[in-house]
Amino acid sequence: MKVLITGATGFLGSAVLRLLVNEGYNVRVLVRENANMRNLEKFDIEVIRGDLQNTDSLKPAVHSCDQLFHVAADYRLWVPNPEQMYKTNIDGTRNLIMAATNAGVEKIVYTSSVATLGINEDGTPADEITPSSLEDMIGTYKRSKFLAEQTVKGLITKKSCPVTIVNPSTPVGPYDIKPTPTGKIILDTIRNRMPAYVETGLNIVHVDDVAQGHLLAMEKGEIGERYILGGDDMSLESIISYLCNSENINPPKIKLPHNFILPIAWIMECIAKFTGNEPLATIDGVRMSKKMMYFSSKKARRKLGYYSRPATEGLKDALEWFNKEKYQ
Repeated sequence: MKVLITGATGFLGSAVLRLLVNEGYNVRVLVRENANMRNLEKFDIEVIRGDLQNTDSLKPAVHSCDQLFHVAADYRLWVPNPEQMYKTNIDGTRNLIMAATNAGVEKIVYTSSVATLGINEDGTPADEITPSSLEDMIGTYKRSKFLAEQTVKGLITKKSCPVTIVNPSTPVGPYDIKPTPTGKIILDTIRNRMPAYVETGLNIVHVDDVAQGHLLAMEKGEIGERYILGGDDMSLESIISYLCNSENINPPKIKLPHNFILPIAWIMECIAKFTGNEPLATIDGVRMSKKMMYFSSKKARRKLGYYSRPATEGLKDALEWFNKEKYQ
């Protein structure tokens, strides 16, 4: 069984890679030129250089593959050039799925995000049928992923592309080399760079459980269906408290109102436009934090046999990995 993975150099994609290699799959990965290859160093796998926006480079990547895990995405909460994110997440996804379908790939698992889903105003967990619209999407990342998922659904309907969609929540764990926005929260907390926090909530899941959910979706997922791959709902306060207790440091005691941070985030973004460096706080990030981003994985558990360990195990593995790798 030959399998192609995109995004294998990244956090979630590398977890999918580790799982498939351990399961004995013949793995090929598509990577961009000048990509950070750190997460691939220990594996005897086939590497194809290419770009999602270069359709010619995708043909050798999908050739002779039986399955495709399209995990790659531009995941940032602030970008100096939003158009580039749209091209990668929407156009690149369309290009790859069409190339794979034309090449006769039997099954595709597309990694979307819970960012595309609706949020319940009362704070109860949302699921796959909670209503959402483009107008509900806050920020370039969420809008790009929402439109990308709509594009995939259109390809399934119109082009008979064999795609199952998965919607991971907030993965945490080892090998977050970049790190991701959530990884930055963990790192800032354990390095005493979190003087205050806001009231919000996230669905936290171990990255290896999300990877296992991808494999289950490939094996059991229905074409055209989507499945939330999540874990435990946790308030940001409880996440920070767990991390601080684990590191034996004092947690921040100041809870800031969202509207207090908005003008600070605006100033930071103005500075970032000149420096090109990602701001510590973003307007979109503050706006998103006003909602409790809680989700239910009941459908994946029922239909796929999906399982997730306690979210604190993912947080524990993340902080241990950051400490082992001496991240500052």
